[in-house]
Amino acid sequence: MSRSPSMPPAASTERIEDVDVSVEMQGSFLEYAYSVIYSRALPDARDGLKPVQRRILYQMSEMGLRPDRGHVKSARVVGEVMGKLHPHGDTAIYDAMVRMAQAFSLRVPLIDGHGNFGSLDDGPAAPRYTEARLAAPALAMTENLDEDVVDFVPNYDNQLTQPDVLPAAYPNLLVNGASGIAVGMATNMAPHNLIEVVGAARHLLTYPDASLEHLMEFIPGPDLPTGGTIVGLAGIKDAYLTGRGSFKTRARVSVEAISARKTGLVVTELPYLVGPEKVIEKIKDGVNSKKLSGISDVTDLTDRTKGLRLVIGIKTGFSPDAVLEQLYRYTPLEDSFNINAVALVEGAPQTLGLRELLLVYVNHRIAVVTRRSAYRLARRKERLHLVEGLLVAIVDIDEVIQVIRASDDTEQARLRLIDVFDLSQVQAEYILELRLRRLTRFSRIELEAERDQLLAEIAALEKLLSSTGAIRNLVSEELAAVADKFGTPRRTVLTEAKPSIAGVSAAAAKRNAAVLEVQDIPTRIFLSCTGRIARVDLLVENESQPQRIVPPQRRSKHDAVLSSLETTSRTEVGAVTNRGRLIRFSPVDLPVMPPTSIQLAAGVRVVDYLVLGRDERVLALVSLETERAIALGTRQGIVKRVTPGDWANRPDFEIIALKPKDEVVGAAQGADDDELVFVASDSQLLHFSAAGVRPQGRAAGGMAGIKLAAGTSVVFFTSLSVGDAESAVVATVAIGSEVLLLPDFGSTKVSDFSEYPAKGRATGGVRSQRFLKGEDAISVAWVGPAPARAVAPDGTARALPESGSRRDASGVMLDAIIGAIGAQI
Repeated sequence: MSRSPSMPPAASTERIEDVDVSVEMQGSFLEYAYSVIYSRALPDARDGLKPVQRRILYQMSEMGLRPDRGHVKSARVVGEVMGKLHPHGDTAIYDAMVRMAQAFSLRVPLIDGHGNFGSLDDGPAAPRYTEARLAAPALAMTENLDEDVVDFVPNYDNQLTQPDVLPAAYPNLLVNGASGIAVGMATNMAPHNLIEVVGAARHLLTYPDASLEHLMEFIPGPDLPTGGTIVGLAGIKDAYLTGRGSFKTRARVSVEAISARKTGLVVTELPYLVGPEKVIEKIKDGVNSKKLSGISDVTDLTDRTKGLRLVIGIKTGFSPDAVLEQLYRYTPLEDSFNINAVALVEGAPQTLGLRELLLVYVNHRIAVVTRRSAYRLARRKERLHLVEGLLVAIVDIDEVIQVIRASDDTEQARLRLIDVFDLSQVQAEYILELRLRRLTRFSRIELEAERDQLLAEIAALEKLLSSTGAIRNLVSEELAAVADKFGTPRRTVLTEAKPSIAGVSAAAAKRNAAVLEVQDIPTRIFLSCTGRIARVDLLVENESQPQRIVPPQRRSKHDAVLSSLETTSRTEVGAVTNRGRLIRFSPVDLPVMPPTSIQLAAGVRVVDYLVLGRDERVLALVSLETERAIALGTRQGIVKRVTPGDWANRPDFEIIALKPKDEVVGAAQGADDDELVFVASDSQLLHFSAAGVRPQGRAAGGMAGIKLAAGTSVVFFTSLSVGDAESAVVATVAIGSEVLLLPDFGSTKVSDFSEYPAKGRATGGVRSQRFLKGEDAISVAWVGPAPARAVAPDGTARALPESGSRRDASGVMLDAIIGAIGAQI
């Protein structure tokens, strides 16, 4: 019914009070700050857990999600925790749950997650897609909760209770660390190794007055889940002393040959909470902004089998160690970790050093064991009291039954049992509830055995509770058992800081940029007859005479030299192949042999160092920094000279147009007064002046070099300088083309090059070796400075006869095959 306008208004129930806004805001803010500090952001120093983490573990324990049970949906766990214990929202609960399941976040994960729980670069899947259960170490955090070891407090709506702190069978705060931002304060603590932390805690139990120095003998520094290297230990000691400090973590990086021609930095461990995608992004930004140099590419080869593997390619000519120092300065490969050890102690936030953290935990554990022992003692005394009453009843069982039958009701029976048998009310009540099947002779024996056992246990517990030292020993033994069960070896390496670009100013780093590049020093490159390539850095006598180079000592006992070239380590040179290609490369990444002991077998296979086609071989090394022409000889007797030109930005190119089925058999670089030498398979040797062959362009096909008989081909070609020609020798190996029943390795001879007269270009030359019976072809030939060196196909040395034979004489029979002939080093 509507009210008439003439009716008076109803009495108002509103109450308006005037308050000072500043006072109200101050009080409200303090309440909010206290709630955040105590109920959300900071861990308890005893169990190292924030309230949400503690509630998750407790609720999962109540749900029976043990390691031997199946996983359940994470959404179910989140719902149970939110509905019963933690009313702050599902996102906060799931985020805390995910972190406790991540092996890269916690040193000892507390939750066994199934599904996508995220990575260092990506977040986890939604809780409806993942499953979880408690990990085995979580059982050590929640064990004995049913034995009155900790206080229980009401939940948010006073309907249920929850533990104020977990028993924590190991120092979780130190082992797994913590991070959180409260109001006006924050905490950030690094993970440590469980075995080391337990060792320190046990030492403190034995020696309560132990100093920080003694404790650091057990805990030298943090042990991060992702490994890495900690450089500089001064900040760690500061943090252990005052609760505040910092240290630098570095990735674990090794310099490896990612291919025969390319060196790279391989990252297998990253600093704590740094993901590979973040590193790659920073490297790309640094390269684009010109802060980083010497990096060619970055490849992430991480997989579940091999783990983290980040490959950073280094450009030719740059020092990997120097590039790594740059990466430490400008990328998260080196990261800082600031320790701010703030935790709740008796409900108040405190900044704690290492000794204080261990002391709080040790005292907590002593209290847990004491309360557990007292609880067990009380339960055993209660049970002993009942067992003694049962024994009285069994001894006089007939009278007990008579008393009960003669009673009108249960209350009368209870009172009569107490009066007749001198029992307590609890004993009488227990006898009344006794089942008849317990009234056997065997049950009496069991009860007597149980009584004796209870008496022994009660005595042991009373002795334990009467001795503080015994309790401390028991705590120490239980800690040792936990360490044996869950402890793992240290992952993080601790080192003192070494000098790096990261420690200097930006201006100084710019001045030191030249250090990134490998020094350009004189070197000699060797190409062996078996296809291996290496270099020897030549030694300079003194700085005042930089052009006088000390030649390397010749101690090679394996292989022979097909071609060699003196250059510098950063100068580009060319490799001429049998396909008529010239491939440019820098010798900076070649294996370096010591000048005192050159072993060509230590070199890298040239097919691995250069990109070669099928059946393509490198025949000679040439300089691209000179105008001396490159002379080429082909299998079909063609000769060509080509002068190095402007070949910039061309990694490889053809320097002769070959006819079908033709290939280059030899190449050498020389002057116009050099002698060009051909050796044909029919033993004909021809040499003529290089001046008779005019240089041509790259696309030319050359001109006639030697006139070949039908069915023959060129087996060797070279260019000899005037000085080398005077002391040169000719070494040849003759074989037969028919297969014989007996082993026949052919014959060989060595003669002086001076015995061979020069002929005109495009003529047939003169005979270099007379064939023996059954021989019809030259398989191997070589012309060059004495002494010649013969090797087997695998590079093993073979003996050659002394030089001095007539040019057309026959050879000496061989007892082993000769695969190639070349020069000695």
